[in-house]
Amino acid sequence: MPQFLLQTSWWVPGYGLLGAVLTLPWSIGMIRRTGPRPAAYINILMTVLALVHSVWLLQAIWDLPPQPLLVPWLNVVDLNITFALELSRVSVGAAVLVTALSLLAQVFALGYLEKDWGLARFYGLMGFFEAALSGIVLSDSLFLSYALLEMLTLSTYLLVGFWYAQPLVVTAARDAFLTKRVGDLLLLMGVVALATFTGSLNFSDLEVWARSTTLAPLTATLLGLALIAGPTGNALSFPSTSGWTKRWRDRIPLQFCETRLWLPAVLMC
Repeated sequence: MPQFLLQTSWWVPGYGLLGAVLTLPWSIGMIRRTGPRPAAYINILMTVLALVHSVWLLQAIWDLPPQPLLVPWLNVVDLNITFALELSRVSVGAAVLVTALSLLAQVFALGYLEKDWGLARFYGLMGFFEAALSGIVLSDSLFLSYALLEMLTLSTYLLVGFWYAQPLVVTAARDAFLTKRVGDLLLLMGVVALATFTGSLNFSDLEVWARSTTLAPLTATLLGLALIAGPTGNALSFPSTSGWTKRWRDRIPLQFCETRLWLPAVLMC
């Protein structure tokens, strides 16, 4: 059983992504007769499965050292692409926190947004958001983390702009998105430079390289600034969304899922 949980740990972010895909018929209006509530139930079920799976996984690895896991993704001719994950008490504990807070936000929104016409779309975005964030906390690859960070940026933009018919909402979403784009561009430059220096983007390999390599002060400074630009860009986007939520205090679910969901998880990492 523990080995099965370790080998299927990549299912934890997969649940949220699957929930987002399954709610597409309701989100884009293909199914109208049943109303949007089935989409909410599907995403809540997927989040419950992710939470239960991550809790069991945490129990299985509690007394074990960090466990690396390579998930094959593409193997064509000489091209072999795998996803590198690291399972430890910290990473899996962060996944438990992400899925638990996501579940609380979705249960709250089920009642608060009951009569909102965009209920199905909201839950689809929440599943996408949860998948990206839970994947980040389990990732052992800087490249995979960057790709998931881009997913997180997109889902954040769409969540902030959920009520897109209101001009203030569109402005807040645009400002948050553009701020993150600057940070992500600098982060991409740092990732490419680091891959050139090390030949690998797995965190375990980067740790060995950092301990055994000495860089010129200017190179080390520029590389460090580029690597922290992405998280800094995400942090700088909070004032715009916070100012928006102060003006729209009746829009509680978005504030709850945006700030309360992913900020504690990032701090825990």
